[in-house]
Amino acid sequence: MTAPSIRNVSEREARQVAEAAREQDWRKPSFAKELFLGRFRLDLIHPHPTPTVDDVRRGEKFLATLREFCETEIDGARIEREGQIPDETINGLRELGALGMKIDPKYGGLGLTQVYYNRALSLVGSASPAIGALLSAHQSIGVPQPLKLFGTQQQKETFLPRLARTDISAFLLTEPDVGSDPARLATTAVPDGENYVLDGVKLWTTNGVVADLLVVMARVPASPGHKGGITAFVVEADSPGITVEHRNAFMGLRGLENGVTRFHQVRVPAAHRIGPEGAGLKIALTTLNTGRLSLPAMCVGSGKWCLKVAREWSAAREQWGRPIAKHEAVGAKISFIAATTFALEAVVDLSSQMADENRNDIRIEAALAKLYGSEMGWLMADELVQIRGGRGFETAPSLAARGERAVPAEQMLRDMRINRIFEGSTEIMHLLIAREAVDAHLSVAGDLIDPDKSLADKGRAAARAGGFYARWLPKLVAGPGQLPRTYQEFGMLAGHLRYVERSSRKLARSTFYAMSRWQGRMETKQGFLGRIVDIGAELFAMSAACVRAEYLRETGEHGREAQRLADVFCRQARIRVEELFGRLWTNTDELDRKVVSAVLDGSYTWLEEGIIDPSGDGPWIADATPGASRRDNVHRPIR
Repeated sequence: MTAPSIRNVSEREARQVAEAAREQDWRKPSFAKELFLGRFRLDLIHPHPTPTVDDVRRGEKFLATLREFCETEIDGARIEREGQIPDETINGLRELGALGMKIDPKYGGLGLTQVYYNRALSLVGSASPAIGALLSAHQSIGVPQPLKLFGTQQQKETFLPRLARTDISAFLLTEPDVGSDPARLATTAVPDGENYVLDGVKLWTTNGVVADLLVVMARVPASPGHKGGITAFVVEADSPGITVEHRNAFMGLRGLENGVTRFHQVRVPAAHRIGPEGAGLKIALTTLNTGRLSLPAMCVGSGKWCLKVAREWSAAREQWGRPIAKHEAVGAKISFIAATTFALEAVVDLSSQMADENRNDIRIEAALAKLYGSEMGWLMADELVQIRGGRGFETAPSLAARGERAVPAEQMLRDMRINRIFEGSTEIMHLLIAREAVDAHLSVAGDLIDPDKSLADKGRAAARAGGFYARWLPKLVAGPGQLPRTYQEFGMLAGHLRYVERSSRKLARSTFYAMSRWQGRMETKQGFLGRIVDIGAELFAMSAACVRAEYLRETGEHGREAQRLADVFCRQARIRVEELFGRLWTNTDELDRKVVSAVLDGSYTWLEEGIIDPSGDGPWIADATPGASRRDNVHRPIR
């Protein structure tokens, strides 16, 4: 029994699969959720949470060891040049325990907190983004995290010691015709006695070329005794029937061990299934609740590097009798990089510490951190290239060959670009966060706009909605942000927090108005929803920056400088927020839809004349029909 290479599903089925994978309940408070509802719960993030003394001791000790390793054993230029991380480098990371940073010491890991794990990724990612990606894919979304959250005790005892010290793991969900729409998942896992038999093809398997253990998402057909559905499995990468058919090459991250993996009649013990049948997507999304923080953590590292290079270069390079940093056009870019790096580090550290304390539900905070970090990280790298001018476009080896400092600015730009796609593209993150942001509304009024609900269901929903909105709407009219002395303990930053509180209520009012106006069509208004989410991301970053600055002021560590950076960041963010609010209702969304329809029906093909398309021949999407592989296996486990 095999699956077709393409699973055709309706829009409704796709939406139902995605909805079923969501965590339905909110058992803990969420700062970001409240922010989207117009409730500025500063008490959930202030005073800034702090790690324990023991966590700091263990974390700092490892960071010191890792820094020495990065400075002496990692050759980022060689990795870029050869397109591969040397085996000896990976073995050195194994000896350090870097594969087990997040694994409990009782299984041989280091047991670092989320805060120090992210700081380690930021450090190693600055030395080599490819190594940062390898370690992140292994621990943030690979086998260790889902086992930690959902694995049986036997699974933990069997796999975690290996993963902590020797084995590299990979996460396999995407397929040639399946991206962010898992309802189309075609890889199957057919029950056969005490085993499941896997068939299918997986694409963009980060770490898949060198992995020892895989997390594989496959569809179990429903049958007597089997609920079926998308299910997660731990699979030995050297199992008979597994072929790594291709190692992919990319614009950036040239050392990334990312490939195409084919499964043909691969037998996996039922004991290696993670969680029950049908729970695979929920496991994946829950894993990403904190796993997504690794990507913005590495964006923090890139921001710090961009700031260092911008500072050093702009002081050394003179034009028209002055260092270029003294020219306002360049100085504005440096200010943006400095302020944004400070705010992004505040977002990541705050979210990470909340994850460690486990007091709050941070699913929205982590998603916002990923979204904001990937977008701002890209902008900072782009601004650095602009500051460097022609040298920013020139490769580091070329600079070195003609006697100048080998600054890999163009490589940073290439490496950073994938972050807007990795682990949920910006467009998908907008929709995911928007769904969580309107969850309270759908919980009380969703049946009113559901065409499949009966009149009786709609009547009950109307009653619930009436009670909810009668209590909620009046609270959006006025709040602490309108009182001139609110948040005075924040000194010069108090006005920014008042702005966040006012804007939070305005954001909630805008969302309510849009739901009232568009009702069931709200989910199609992706431009509007994206702007709503972007406003929330800016407000969250402003809040985190202010709280971090106040924490640093109280502890006496760069307090004055931190306040200045937070102030500048908030002023820059407020300009962006005001623009986004304006674009909620003044935009070209409807016109854009008409143009797109015309493009697709061929009305503008005349505009494409006069060019040569250098693209090669072949299908847009590779054939993924299950069956035996016809290619050589390029899997190369590192020993």
